[in-house]
Amino acid sequence: MSRIAAIGECMLELTRRDDGGFNLGFGGDTLNTAIYLARAAAGRKDFAVDYVTALGSDPMSGEMIAAWSAEGLGTSRVTRLQGRLPGLYLIRTDEAGERRFFYWRGEAAVRSLFRTPETDPLLKALPDYDALYFSGITLAVLAPEARERLRSALETARGRGCLVAFDSNYRPALWPDAAAARQAMGEFLPVTSVALPTFEDERALHGDADPAATAARYARAGVVEVAVKRGAEGCLVLADGKLVPLPAATRRAPIDTTAAGDAFNAGYLAARLLGAVPERAARAGAAIAAAVIGHRGAIIPRDATPNLREFL
Repeated sequence: MSRIAAIGECMLELTRRDDGGFNLGFGGDTLNTAIYLARAAAGRKDFAVDYVTALGSDPMSGEMIAAWSAEGLGTSRVTRLQGRLPGLYLIRTDEAGERRFFYWRGEAAVRSLFRTPETDPLLKALPDYDALYFSGITLAVLAPEARERLRSALETARGRGCLVAFDSNYRPALWPDAAAARQAMGEFLPVTSVALPTFEDERALHGDADPAATAARYARAGVVEVAVKRGAEGCLVLADGKLVPLPAATRRAPIDTTAAGDAFNAGYLAARLLGAVPERAARAGAAIAAAVIGHRGAIIPRDATPNLREFL
C-alpha cells in the first residue's frame, strides 16, 4: 500500500467572463498534482492520496473539499479554521491573450498551517506516509516557524524510509527577494529524496547555465534523484549517477500550459511509487503533461487523463 500526501495551498479562483461577470473555481500547484496522482492510480486499492492544508469555515471551503473527495482525494488531513477564509486570486486576460494574476492571500487560513493547535495533528501524521510532496509555494505561504516544524517532520519521515519529493516552483512575488527563497528552499534539500524542478525557475533563482547544472547542484545538496523539467524540450533525469535526457511526449503546439509541470510531477511520482524506474517514470509524467497542455485550464476532463498502465 502506497500512501502519499501532498502539502500546500489551494485558493479560490475568479475568472472574468465575456459578459463582465466572474466564474468561481479553485486552484493550487500541489492540489493539481494531488488530483492527477489520484487519477493516475484510480481503481487501485494499493494507492491512496491525501491533501494536507488549512481552509476556512466558509461555504466555498466546503465546496472545495467536496470536489476533492469526488476526485478520489482523501480530505481527513484538511483542517478548517473557524472564522477564516481561503486565499483568492483573480485572472484577467488582455487583448493579446496574456494572463495576469491578482492575489488576496495575506490572511488566508493556510497561513496558520503547522503553527496552531488545530493543525498540529496534521504535522504529526506526516511521518506515517510512504511519500510526501511539497513545493516552493508551500514554503512561501508558511510562517518561518511553521517551515521549521515542517522540515523537522520531513526529516523524521525521510528517516523512516519515506519518499520526500519537492518542486521549487519559484514565484518571485511570494518572496521578499531571491536570496530569501534560496535560503528557505536550500534548508529543505537535505530532507528531499526526489527533486522535480523546472529549469526556467532554477535559472531565474540560481542562474544555472543549463539543466545539467541544475541536476548537479541538487545532487551536491544530497538529493539522490532529480528530474529537471525543460518544457517542450522534455526533461533531464539524474538517478543512480546517470544523467539521461528524455524528449517531451509531444511536439504539438500547446493550447494552455497551465499545470503542465504539476501534471508531470504526478505522473512521475505515481509511476515511481508503483515500481517504475526513473526513466520510465519521466515518460509517464511527460504523457500526463502532454494531455494537460492540450486542454484549457489546470484540471482537464477526467477521461482525458492518460492511464499509467503502459509505463509500469
